[in-house]
Amino acid sequence: MFEVGDYIIYGNNGVCKITNVGPMDMPGVPKTRLYYTMTPCYIRDSSIFTPVDNDRVVMRKVMSRQEAEKFLETAEDIAKLDIKEEKHREQEYKAAILTCDPTVLVGIIKTIQDRMQDRIAEGKKVTASDTKYIHIAEDSLYGELAISFDMEKDDVKAYVKDRIDI
Repeated sequence: MFEVGDYIIYGNNGVCKITNVGPMDMPGVPKTRLYYTMTPCYIRDSSIFTPVDNDRVVMRKVMSRQEAEKFLETAEDIAKLDIKEEKHREQEYKAAILTCDPTVLVGIIKTIQDRMQDRIAEGKKVTASDTKYIHIAEDSLYGELAISFDMEKDDVKAYVKDRIDI
């Protein structure tokens, strides 16, 4: 169970800070069930309420600084996604994003960066799908690392690029 003050990844909402753990004071909600009250770090003026035992959404603690350092040391070795059928590309991107796994996010970023470079070299445009999913993956990864390294989210991309080749 997470504690008040913990930073967690909460599905596609990204990094959230736990602000309360306890029953909800709302009509129709059982007083015996515990809920997390969370504030998303990168979505203004918003709160999220979810049962402590919610197993339908990925909830995990944000990497510590040491875990993030170790992660970056191994990130260059992370493989790109192996997308066999072009017509399933977007489905595979979506499924990968839903894991909220930083290793998978790096794989998506590498995959899309290579694909974008190849398309540009061939005189083709970058697809809207590639643009969309690289932004989602980077936003998620760099949002978590910003908390881990106690940095501004906008500075993390340059920090990571200085350390590894992605």
